[in-house]
Order: sequence, then structure tokens, then C-alpha cells
Amino acid sequence: MRCPKCGGSKSSVIDSRQAEDGNTIRRRRECEDCQHRFTTYERVEERTLVVVKKDGTREQFSRDKIFNGIIRSAQKRPVSSDEIEALVNRIEQKVRSSSENEISSDFIGNLVMDELAELDEITYVRFASVYRSFKDVGELESLLQQITKGVKKKREE
Repeated sequence: MRCPKCGGSKSSVIDSRQAEDGNTIRRRRECEDCQHRFTTYERVEERTLVVVKKDGTREQFSRDKIFNGIIRSAQKRPVSSDEIEALVNRIEQKVRSSSENEISSDFIGNLVMDELAELDEITYVRFASVYRSFKDVGELESLLQQITKGVKKKREE
């Protein structure tokens, strides 16, 4: 590892610990030439995932895109950013655990909707209204009836 101060190529690790996400190792290093201390991060290199969209185009998987879509749906709702972050982590883990390198946007959208249905019904409806692009009010009414049935079942249990 090259020292950012002097460019020396020899450094020793002073301290190692897991970063807060649990998937990264944070290392404190000291340059053996100039004694400058600096931090490096080590993480597993993950395979590139490609999302196949409804129109057939392909783009690289982006957890930020999922996060931003959920944030927009959860505006003015009692949903914390920590809850959203945990939800996105679960979705990303499910997507990455599939053996495919290409994943359909429908698969990801359904994962998001399944998770949101458990988290907050209003956020779920907001996300679903954009994701499913309802043609008329009847489709939205059908979705609301499904949610109402699910809520009643939860209360009865």
C-alpha cells in the first residue's frame, strides 16, 4: 500500500476492525518511511449484476436507485432511514444470492414491494402506484382491497 504523503511502498498495519456495515475491514496503517498514519478499507469484490428492464435495455444494478425510490415513496411517513437501509440491504442480499448475472427489473420490483408491504402500507401503495403504473382507479382499488385483507389477517392473529 502506497503512503499518501510520501509515496513509500512499505507500511505496517497498526489496527484492523470491521467497519459499521460488517462487510468492510478498516485498517490503520503507518508508513515505515515517514511514519505518516492513514486508513484503508478492504472489501470483497462482488460480481457485476445487470438489470434487464421491461423494454429490454440493460443497466448495472444500483442499490442507490432502489434506496432513492423507496425514500420518495416514504416521504412524510413514519419510516426511518435506518429501516429503509436495512430493507435495501435485504433486497440486495437476495438479488446477489441468486446465481444469475442478469436479473429482471420485475424480480427486483416485486422484492421491494414484498418488503414494503411488511414495513408500511402507505409507502407500499405509493411505490406500487409508480412501479405498476396503474391504468385506472380500478387497479388501485384492487390493490387496496388486497392490503386491507392482509391487515385484517394480521390483526386476527
